[in-house]
Amino acid sequence: MRSALKNQRANLATIAALAMFSRGLEPEFLSPVLQQLARIPLVPLEATTGIADLSALPWFSIDNDDSRDLDQLIVSASLPNSVVRVSVAIADVDAFVAKGTPIDQHARHNTTSVYTSSRIFPMLPELLCTNLTSLNPDVNRLAIVNQMDFSADGVLLGSTIFRATVRNKAQLAYDSVSAWLEGTEALPVAAQRVPAVASLLRQQDALAQKLRLLRHTQGALEFEGFQPHALFHGDRIADIRLQPHNRARQLIEEFMIAANECTAHYLMAQGGASLRRVVRSPERWARIIEVAEGYGATLPALPDGKALQAFLARQHQRDPLHFPDLSLIIVKLMGSGEYVVEKRHGVPIGHFGLAVQDYTHSTAPNRRFPDLITQRLVKAALAGIPAPYSDSELAELASHCTAQEDVARKVERQVRKSEAALLLHSCVGQHYSGIVTGLNSPV
Repeated sequence: MRSALKNQRANLATIAALAMFSRGLEPEFLSPVLQQLARIPLVPLEATTGIADLSALPWFSIDNDDSRDLDQLIVSASLPNSVVRVSVAIADVDAFVAKGTPIDQHARHNTTSVYTSSRIFPMLPELLCTNLTSLNPDVNRLAIVNQMDFSADGVLLGSTIFRATVRNKAQLAYDSVSAWLEGTEALPVAAQRVPAVASLLRQQDALAQKLRLLRHTQGALEFEGFQPHALFHGDRIADIRLQPHNRARQLIEEFMIAANECTAHYLMAQGGASLRRVVRSPERWARIIEVAEGYGATLPALPDGKALQAFLARQHQRDPLHFPDLSLIIVKLMGSGEYVVEKRHGVPIGHFGLAVQDYTHSTAPNRRFPDLITQRLVKAALAGIPAPYSDSELAELASHCTAQEDVARKVERQVRKSEAALLLHSCVGQHYSGIVTGLNSPV
């Protein structure tokens, strides 16, 4: 036990690896993957002729302080009539990871990266996800660009998707960007080096807040979840802190949601089958009504996103301290998101939480396999060639990705509990206040 307490980082990494293995995930890359990795070319596997060169634009990334797998870049520009053009560049992972190869098969099996404070278990080998397929600063990279035009009040006017070469001019972090936007810190040094970035951040922040307000008026739900992150001093846990959902996170979130919607619309217009990310209308709506009644609120008899969001907004204003607890209860009652296959002439299930009908995951192909699938479908459509997946294969992958995502999140939760146990080991005998958010069995 003393050894475990001394080497907490290594111990937690072992707990995570064993939890993955016991649940059917592969924590390590097997020999075929390593053999392919040793032979992988340092240039894309496909021809790059005819691809737009946008490397001169002032692209930048915003992610966590310690992120090394950079999936997205963003840039914006002002057009006539107060139109703002936002371009989101997504790393072209498919250019290096061919379908059916050992690396692809590993990604297909796990379907997602697993993130713990002690160790990250990437879906793709680090040579790829933190180097060749990461949109790192000061190197040209292939990308899929989703270009979107918004009116002055945040309404999407049109979008287009195309392939391009891009170059990250500034790698920024959520907390420092948010502090600057809120006026509490100076502009990050990386942003100061690129004259255009400051004005672009202001432009994008203003537009993102309009998009956020529009989504809420349409019934999109705003939760505040617990995102604890363990901080280490050497190999020991020094603290566990919550990651704030700040202005910079909202900025990226809004444009990623918009890009995912536009990608879904593009694939739907092509007529073939594609993956959708859905959250079904809550089957346990009656329980959500009961929860609202406990706060003195009344919800309609049938699921109503606008009414639920109005209730959540009121409670957030009345009791912000305990709003994360209410959020957790409602999220559990709503049920998890899932992947399904949809076609143009079918009836879309939609995403209840985002209040949209067509939605996919496309903006994180280094970290999520569904995004890589979607990227391959987009590239095939752009090239005018048959889709690389049959309808039946997509259906099997949708089910598999949903199941593996659930497994990965359970692993992450298990490790977070272990982190808390190690941090509180020295506090045995002390008393703390707590809030019960649910019961696994009757008391």
